[in-house]
Amino acid sequence: MCVLVTNTNLDGETTAPALMKALRFGIELETVGVARQALACAIQSVVGGAISQSGGEWHTTTPDGCIWKVVRDGSLSDSSNSGEIVSPVLDYADIEVLQRVVRALRAAGARTDSSTGIHIHVDGRRFDAASVTNLVRFVHKQERLLEHALGVSSNRLEQYCQSIDARFIEQLEARRPKTMQELREVWYGRANVAPERYHGSRYRGLNLNSLFFRGTIEFRYFNGTLHAGEVKAYVQLVLALAANALTSKAASSKRRDFTPATAKYDFRVVMIRLGLIGDEFKTARLHLTKKLAGSAAWKRGRPDRSAAGAPSAPTSEEVDDARAAA
Repeated sequence: MCVLVTNTNLDGETTAPALMKALRFGIELETVGVARQALACAIQSVVGGAISQSGGEWHTTTPDGCIWKVVRDGSLSDSSNSGEIVSPVLDYADIEVLQRVVRALRAAGARTDSSTGIHIHVDGRRFDAASVTNLVRFVHKQERLLEHALGVSSNRLEQYCQSIDARFIEQLEARRPKTMQELREVWYGRANVAPERYHGSRYRGLNLNSLFFRGTIEFRYFNGTLHAGEVKAYVQLVLALAANALTSKAASSKRRDFTPATAKYDFRVVMIRLGLIGDEFKTARLHLTKKLAGSAAWKRGRPDRSAAGAPSAPTSEEVDDARAAA
């Protein structure tokens, strides 16, 4: 179990980088190429425990009672040799185990293709209407940059992880909900909706239907991958976004234009704003910027040849840009 890191600012408030390590999460990994029973066996090779079958699901139950599920997903390209791995509730310290599971799945022959994706859920119990609004605004502002950084495929953008609904943003800013009930009415567009698992509004990159149905905020932007480093980077990004929303006083929702020439620098600035700096998040920064053009260190090009490599600490220009990115 992850324990809250006591890292506070001068006012005694918990900082976002500390809070992200206290948030609980779950992940869904879609794979093809291997049958569900074999996927369950691969998971067991890492977490131990026993394997059982219930209907079309395979369960790997760890010695301490946590259950990793492998379920059927009809959207995958190979229905007979595919499966969606659903993790138990995880803590930040469990990311290493998750990476070992990912490597075991790949070693068993599992792979990903254009039909697969990754969904990451964050425990919503800490959130209220204000912090959810902060999250929506921040993601909406940076969504174009986020989609390019993650290389979200066009078919997934059109179907399974659509951008935030413009009408939802308009109503969010017009009504400024103070309660979760009011926020729910804005999300669904009407009052007294009984949330259900397969409601059509769930097919958004940032899915709040999951929050109202099961109590988790779902991020669906991620293409399928069995690269353990990429999976870790995606989890850290989601936890940082959630922690930032919980600790921010306010956020702007004005959508930011995507500029290809400065995209790598622009996303590094976003990561600075989220606290993903220092050696701990070096690999995350690598994976989250590798699809973007430009320089991570210099917005307008390197000023001279003596300046080699990206600085480990943010420059004054990046700090100013990070404030503007909020």
